[in-house]
Amino acid sequence: MNTKIVKSLFQSLLIIGFLVVNGCKDAAKKNQNEIVKETVYPSDVIPFMSEFSILCGDGAKFENLVETEHKDFFYVENENDTNWVVYKTPNSGITSRTSSNTRTELGQKTHWKTETGGKLTGSLKVMHVSTSGDARVAASYSVVVGQIHGTEGHENEPLKIFYKKFPGHTKGSVYWNYEINTAGDDNSGRWDFSTAVWGHDMSVVGETPNTYPAEPEDGIALGEEFSYEINVYEGIMYLTFTSEGHETKTFVKSLIKSDFSKKSDIPQQIWTLYASIGRDGVERESAYAGELQNFKQGAYNQTNGKSPDDNLVWSTGSETYNGDIAKQYANGCYAEVWFKSATVGAGTSPN
Repeated sequence: MNTKIVKSLFQSLLIIGFLVVNGCKDAAKKNQNEIVKETVYPSDVIPFMSEFSILCGDGAKFENLVETEHKDFFYVENENDTNWVVYKTPNSGITSRTSSNTRTELGQKTHWKTETGGKLTGSLKVMHVSTSGDARVAASYSVVVGQIHGTEGHENEPLKIFYKKFPGHTKGSVYWNYEINTAGDDNSGRWDFSTAVWGHDMSVVGETPNTYPAEPEDGIALGEEFSYEINVYEGIMYLTFTSEGHETKTFVKSLIKSDFSKKSDIPQQIWTLYASIGRDGVERESAYAGELQNFKQGAYNQTNGKSPDDNLVWSTGSETYNGDIAKQYANGCYAEVWFKSATVGAGTSPN
């Protein structure tokens, strides 16, 4: 064969080889980029993440939540083509200095005075609450899915939105608690007044550690969606709760003028629920006026391993497997909450 022809064929093969190799590289690079793009972060689902930090149930803290996730605690699940931000936390882990309960929960970076106000919304479903606990304890089997948290004074909580479901029940309860901003320097007499949204309020408990009250007829099941709006405007808190198939519920509560400034104002619910731990404080007349607050959202697990003998309201006696998070997850000793949307902003004049 002619030498020139052989040389030409060889050069052609080299060119073809070069194109094939680089084409494969380009295809691989393109495929890799597509894989990277397919990663969905919580900040892709809920855009306000830049305005929050998070504390997770293993003690991990993240200040920058843009394109941030934390495996097994804070991540995205897709269900029926809908992305959900997952907040998951065990019964025992590492938590904040002001609590003995674990949380995978957002904390708003901006703090605002009660008179200035703010608005937080969330559309969610609770997927799991701890199945271990003492039925006599009000906090057992519950998780807080939204809060207003004081960041001055006693650092109490003007609002906590709970979901609670007893073992063996199909339907659980949604209720909200108002914690008094206790008068004076001694905060040991503080208590929460609980108001039912759907189902029971916090005060409905079992007669023994392993017996449960009647299942609520108008309750919310695990995996059933509901939404809330917290709107604080000029010191007044307006709450709206909605869920398909359930009556929309609205509530109004002043955060700048107390309903509980005298012993005679203390509701019977408090005398009954808190009798065993002797909390009978009163609130300062101006409630939370002039104090800084911020919003929190996610899964603030209310179950813990503390002994009910010490506190029949908050010490749930739940199983913690000596803090082993993997064992807690495997044995139902955790809380898990999914949010598909949420917003934060300034308070608005109510309609």
